[in-house]
Amino acid sequence: MSTHTPLRQAGAKQSRRALVAGSVGNFIEWYEFGIYGAFATIISANFFTTEGASDFEGLIRTYASFAIAFFFRPVGAALFGRIGDRIGRRPTLIIVLLLMTGATTLIGVLPTYEAIGITAPILLTLVRILQGLSAGGKFGGAVALMTEFAPPGKRGLFGSWQSFTVALGLLAGAGVAAVLSSALSPEALTSWGWRLPFLLALPLGLVALYLRLKLEETPNFQRAAAAEKAGTPDIAVTHPTKGQTAAAIAIGIGRLMGWSAAGYTFLVVLPSYLQTSLDATFQAALIVTVLANAGFAASIIPSGILSDRIGRRPVMVTGAVLIVLLALPLLNVLQNPDSSPFLMGAGVFLAGAIVGMMAGPGPAMLSEMFPTTVRYTGLGLAYSLSNAVFSGCAGLIITALIASTGNNDIPAYYVMVICFISVFALASLQRNTHKEALRD
Repeated sequence: MSTHTPLRQAGAKQSRRALVAGSVGNFIEWYEFGIYGAFATIISANFFTTEGASDFEGLIRTYASFAIAFFFRPVGAALFGRIGDRIGRRPTLIIVLLLMTGATTLIGVLPTYEAIGITAPILLTLVRILQGLSAGGKFGGAVALMTEFAPPGKRGLFGSWQSFTVALGLLAGAGVAAVLSSALSPEALTSWGWRLPFLLALPLGLVALYLRLKLEETPNFQRAAAAEKAGTPDIAVTHPTKGQTAAAIAIGIGRLMGWSAAGYTFLVVLPSYLQTSLDATFQAALIVTVLANAGFAASIIPSGILSDRIGRRPVMVTGAVLIVLLALPLLNVLQNPDSSPFLMGAGVFLAGAIVGMMAGPGPAMLSEMFPTTVRYTGLGLAYSLSNAVFSGCAGLIITALIASTGNNDIPAYYVMVICFISVFALASLQRNTHKEALRD
């Protein structure tokens, strides 16, 4: 017995270390997206609003830069996914962490439009592209890392930490923005205060780097690599065709699109929508955003655990259906000037919690769709393509449609349509995949 106990202890320690290392790196990425969304109007004023242009025009340019970064995520997923499936999860995740940390820190030192003119928005967009590449390369590796190290019957729990750190990152971004907006005058915040949260990414990145350097390679990748090297593998290593992988990616996009659209609309785009369409103050918009992200965070891990018990399908379908039914009533609560602060807070908390029902089981669901040889690439591409289309464009589409139509219900209609379509893709999930081992 004594010879087996150290192995069990080592396995548990490796699992916890993988969970922490993957979570910290993911936190940094979404912290950056949180502060970019929270400071979108200030970034617009500093980089994209030219003389004679309206605030709406500047905000649209800001979200265009946001969307461009998202469209480079699939490139990063394909590039780093291939690397991660060939040389391993660990070294690839270290590379993308360094890229993301450096790019985020750079935003904090970029000169503004007033200082260098048109070069400023060009530089910001280039840095956003670097972030897009690294973000695309990170998701597949982080989810593969967490789920491949997960103990039996706990993939939903371990994968949900990827989504949970999304919530923590967005909450941290909104929280830091709220603190700065309270501590600094509007002039100081617009002039230099907005830079501080981006510079904070550097020490956070160094902590994440330390944790990832201590990681070992995942057992799934080690088994597959050893089997390939031996030539006569003792395990069945799956090599799907390009057509099979592409089909799985397409299905994965359909299953994720509701989560992507609803998540970014309620958790990232909401602050700017409240300010530009409903004339809310910066502080009020941030409070609403913090509450929405708190609801998101509260439901993610319970949803992941529940999906380990009853399956991914019932949990995720329920979340998508609830968005279809409740998106418009919840938005109308925010629009109604007679709504009490408690009712508004409860409404946005509930909206975030419903999104968390899709985000909790989502990473494990994706990981279970692909074998080890293409898992990093496949789930990374499915996630990044879904986010590029349905998240990266959310702010641009919603802002542009409100500006052209004057209809303030556009955010609700957007997420309702996307989630309605996603329900059908989620309904195709098999019942017992969560009980089976990951395919090598």
